[in-house]
Parts: sequence; C-alpha cells; structure tokens
Amino acid sequence: MSKANAAYRPTDQLHLWWLAQPSAPIYIGQLNTARTQRGVSLRYDASWLARGFALSEDLPLIDQEFLPREKDTAAGAVDDARPDRWGERVIRFVDKPSRLSLLEYLYFAGDDRFGALGVSTSPETYSARRFGPMPSLENVAAIDELVKKVLANEPIPEAQKRLIAPGGTMGGARPKALIAIDGHQWVVKFSDGDSTDTPLVEHASMTLAARARIRVAPTQALRLHDGHAVAVKRFDRVGDQRLHAITANVALKAAGEQIGYPELAQLLRRRGIPANGTNMAHMRELFRRMVFNILIDNTDDHEKNHALLMDDAQQFALSPAYDVLPSGQALGYQQMRVGANEADSTLENAMSMCASFMLSKAEAREEIATVAKVVANWKGHFVTSGVSERDLDLLAQQIDRSFLADQRAAYVS
Repeated sequence: MSKANAAYRPTDQLHLWWLAQPSAPIYIGQLNTARTQRGVSLRYDASWLARGFALSEDLPLIDQEFLPREKDTAAGAVDDARPDRWGERVIRFVDKPSRLSLLEYLYFAGDDRFGALGVSTSPETYSARRFGPMPSLENVAAIDELVKKVLANEPIPEAQKRLIAPGGTMGGARPKALIAIDGHQWVVKFSDGDSTDTPLVEHASMTLAARARIRVAPTQALRLHDGHAVAVKRFDRVGDQRLHAITANVALKAAGEQIGYPELAQLLRRRGIPANGTNMAHMRELFRRMVFNILIDNTDDHEKNHALLMDDAQQFALSPAYDVLPSGQALGYQQMRVGANEADSTLENAMSMCASFMLSKAEAREEIATVAKVVANWKGHFVTSGVSERDLDLLAQQIDRSFLADQRAAYVS
C-alpha cells in the first residue's frame, strides 16, 4: 500500500472527476455522505454546470444536492462507480478501512473502476486510490491462489495484495481480478467453489451467443491447476480513453422506467445513436439477447448485467454482452420483465411485446428461430470449448429440460 493510500482518513466528503482522457481529468463535483439513506449524494461544481453534461437522467445540470434513490446506494450514475459484493469483500480484506461506509468503498475501489468516473480525496487535483502496476497474464495462477485465501479468510502476503486489489473495482459477486494482456485491460473471473467449471462454461456460452448474432465482449479461457478462469476484455476502454458507461439498473431507474427488456429497448429508441440505424439495430439485438438468455437458462440476467455506453453527444449504445451463462436454477422466470406476462421465461411472452423492439411478429419469429437453431446445438459447441462430460450432463438437466427444449423445437425446422 502506498503512503498516499495509507494516509487516507475517514471523511464525509470526497470528489468526483471525469476521466475520459485520464491525462486531463475534469472536476465534476462533491460526493457527500447522505446520512438519511446511508448512501452518497452528488452536487455538481459550478465549472461542471457550465460545460459538463448530465451523468444520468436523474442528475440534470442544476445546482442542487442529488440524493440516492435507495438506501446504501449512490446518486444516479455514481452508483455504478462503486464496488459490488466481491469488491467490498476485497476492500475489507486488503485495505481494512477503519470505517465501512459507502463513501469509503467508493474511494478504495480505486482508479480503474467501471466507466469514466473517478473518485478523489481532493477537488484541486485527481488524487485517487492507486494499486501500482497492473498484473499480467503470468500472474493469473498466483491470483487464483490469493482468491482462494480471501474466500477462506486466510492472510495473504503484503507484497501480493497489489495482484488482487484491482479486482475490487469491478461489479458482481464472483471473484475477479484485473490484468493486462497485450496492452489491454481484461477482467479475469474465477470459480468460487461451484460444482461446475463455471468460468469455462461462461466462455463457451459467450462464444455460443456470438453465433446467434449477439455482440459479446471477447473472452479467453485460462487453464489453471484446478479448472479454469475466464478473461473478459473490457468494453469501457478504447486505448487510453475511458468510456462513460452505466448499467441498465441506473439508466432505467433514472428514466423512471420499470426494469425490463422492453423498457430498455425503448430507452435505446429514445436516446440511442441514430446514425446508420444503430439504435434500431441494438434494439433488435437486445431482443436476441433476451431470447438467448431464456433458451440457455440464464436467469441471472438482472439489470446490472446489461450496460449502455454514452458517446460525446450523450447518446446511448448497447454495450457488448457480458455475464452470459446458464444459471442452472430452472426458475422459469428472468430477472427483468420480458413481456405481457412479466418475467416468465417463455418465447410467447417474448413475442408479446416484440413491437417495443421495433419488430413485427414475422421479424420476431425470424429472430427467435435464429437463436433457437444456435442453442439447439449448444452441447456440440460446449464440447468443442472443452467443457467436461460431467458438466455437460449437469447443464443438460436445465437447458434440455422439456420446458425449454419444447419451446426451441417449435422454432427449429
């Protein structure tokens, strides 16, 4: 830990910065403890009000303190800058802050967090939590051992904390790390004791989704002594630039919309990039993603597992897909609304609101058929990806159960 990090003291005020060009950070405003909701509020600085933009629709450019909508959250787009369960666990384990408020979690998440926002102790200069050199591919096996120590609440050497600490910046509950591969940042996800080789299954699922004409974040399966890790290339970084990214959770709540696929499609219609019909193409792709999640039994498709990227004109584009894999729970419902029958995991339900995705009934059936034909051959693709026979049998109990198999068979000629 650097002297600057060690010198951090609990505070009720931090500062938000814009890092689209990290070499030229721009001050956004104050982050304050919102005691009534145990969260974090935002007040724009006058300089940002003069030349900036609304970070999310519930943070318009006006001079007021924006409070979080819910307890234990941050206001608007700032909420996507905080760590999730794994990140909080790593911070408690590695940094051991004397106070565990949301403001502390925002600070200790560090400089490589999701999107283009940065958290600093100073309003004059960008002074963030730093981790040192980014780990590389050769460190993955060592990080895997550190992950196991964290899960077992075992101490880790001081010199190795820099290997695992950056993973706390990314969202989600699963163990993860950040590494550099050929000059690009990748998120590496590890198993947390699942009965299946989940990282390899995720790699197989993501590459299967690509066959269904779904844009996915590039993945690599990384062999470990016991099982695999999966590396997922960051989509919020382009060279040295950082892209402003918000989850569907923040975007839909900011717009006052229900958490659902049709609502996300309509947000893309309203605020998506119109050039060359990008918004319409992304709406249709979102429909394919929804259908793929249904048929692959991915019932963990919650609103934080979908993201939007904002361009310089404050227009949204659907990010590449990520966190796509069978959940193995056979719930029969998704985490977001699918159609008229709410979250029911049926293709009939998906068809019921196809117009919200700018699809006619005939076009929607064609899209479903494309996805169904790909998913019908999931097992062969998973075998090619190296998934074990034991894991295939476990997955087949869910993906090939009659509830899903009969639905896809209706669209596979």
